[in-house]
Amino acid sequence: MSLSNAEIQSLIQQSFEAKKFSYSPYSKFAVGAALLCQDGTVVTGCNVENAAYAPAVCAERCAYTKAISVGQKEFKAIAISSNLDDFIAPCGVCRQTMVEFSKDIDIEVYMTKPDGTYKMMKITELLPHSFRPSRLLQQSQI
Repeated sequence: MSLSNAEIQSLIQQSFEAKKFSYSPYSKFAVGAALLCQDGTVVTGCNVENAAYAPAVCAERCAYTKAISVGQKEFKAIAISSNLDDFIAPCGVCRQTMVEFSKDIDIEVYMTKPDGTYKMMKITELLPHSFRPSRLLQQSQI
């Protein structure tokens, strides 16, 4: 299910654009995400901080929530951008969110640097032995 180079570059550029909308007055750590849905739609998100810290929302979860709220439930890939000098990786909570909606698809995660270079990993590489929804469904049938 690999994306073409043009699709990858477009997804990365959209994550860079989303980063501009970050609300990060406390950490100054702006993050953007662009989520590619199975139907080709791209939904973007940015991190949204809160003075109480705990209610903050990561860019990746913002994109997933936004996509799900308009009926999208199947995804191919996500690109993440920040101003770090190294590749930006999703946090553990975001990885679990990606697994929740990956079904049988091994979502491609494009982790970028500000210069546009990227490293791609599959969600199963980022979160091996994950807790999947199917485990709860199996348990409820016992």
